[in-house]
Amino acid sequence: MATAAPALTRTLPRSRSEPQHPLFLGHLRHLGPNWYAPVMGTAIVGTAGAGLPGADGIPGLRTVCTAVWALSLALLVALLCARALHWVHHHDQTRAHLLDPATAPFYGCLAMALTAVGGGALVVGRNWIGLSAAIALDAVLFTAGTVVGLVAAVAVPYLLVVRGGSTPSPVWLLPVVAPMVSAALGPLLVPHLPPGQGQQTLLLVCFGMFGLSLLATLLMLPVVFARLVTNGPLPLALTPTLFLALGPLGQSTTAVGNFADLAPGVVPVPHATAAAVLYGVPVMGFALLWLVLAGALVLRARRRGMGFAMTWWAFTFPVGTCVTGAESLGRHTGLAAFGVLAVALYVLLVAAWAGAAARTVRGLVSGELLAGPRPAPVAPRPVTARTR
Repeated sequence: MATAAPALTRTLPRSRSEPQHPLFLGHLRHLGPNWYAPVMGTAIVGTAGAGLPGADGIPGLRTVCTAVWALSLALLVALLCARALHWVHHHDQTRAHLLDPATAPFYGCLAMALTAVGGGALVVGRNWIGLSAAIALDAVLFTAGTVVGLVAAVAVPYLLVVRGGSTPSPVWLLPVVAPMVSAALGPLLVPHLPPGQGQQTLLLVCFGMFGLSLLATLLMLPVVFARLVTNGPLPLALTPTLFLALGPLGQSTTAVGNFADLAPGVVPVPHATAAAVLYGVPVMGFALLWLVLAGALVLRARRRGMGFAMTWWAFTFPVGTCVTGAESLGRHTGLAAFGVLAVALYVLLVAAWAGAAARTVRGLVSGELLAGPRPAPVAPRPVTARTR
């Protein structure tokens, strides 16, 4: 059975005519857009932790969250520089990534990494860099991430259609969920815009991206589930990507909560809090159902020998969006149960982040994660004996 193996688990082969580069630049040849996933996963650990119930009363927690956000910013800068070198010195590989239906969806990770780090600047980063710098940084990263996300949300589905032949994969959700991240984090900038047209325009643009992403997810998620039911579990290395479906669920719950917080003073939206609860509670219920299903399939894959791959980063950002979604529901309902859920999910998030980060560092030090594809073994020629 043919599967669409994304860049998280494979790289494109090196052509014979490939130019030789210095050792450092040679290592960058196989640095794909999937490497923005660690940036997203790190940023959400900082922002989600700062919103936990009673977080301000826990000594040192906000400082730790700010430090984690600063790490995500450093990772983003380093990765943007490395990817720029990749575009310059390995343009053949870059072009192949853009045209590969299995790799192109990961450009959604670039968009989400930009907006996640930008949003974190206003949530926790302003503690260290100041409010003015945080607003400026968020404005730049939010704008860039939103533009990249909207382009990816159109271009990648177009590529999947015209190229055809790709097996449905949870990775297909990455480009269409990117506008949902912008929709959830854009409202953070609204209070810092001039009242009137500026605030209203940004908030309504976020509403539009919310609808775009939600409807696109409703198209793709049934296709992914149908693939599981008809063809069975994903290949072992791809099983963690099932957690990607949590992203649009948790992030949309976070988005409607942020709309409820800010919309009443900007646009005439009556009963915004009630709408956030009526939407968020059932969606969070489905997210928990999917979390249990995906977790059971991951445990099954682990028992069958699933090793570490960059797909493990799928355990981080999607779970983090469920943390922020539960925090939002806790604020709007006043129920302690959602606070308990947020803390439990945050513990899972931190454990997943620590495991993925440790193995990623180990793979980078050993060189395994940036190594080229291993050549397929050549079968020996059959030996024939001459008979009389």
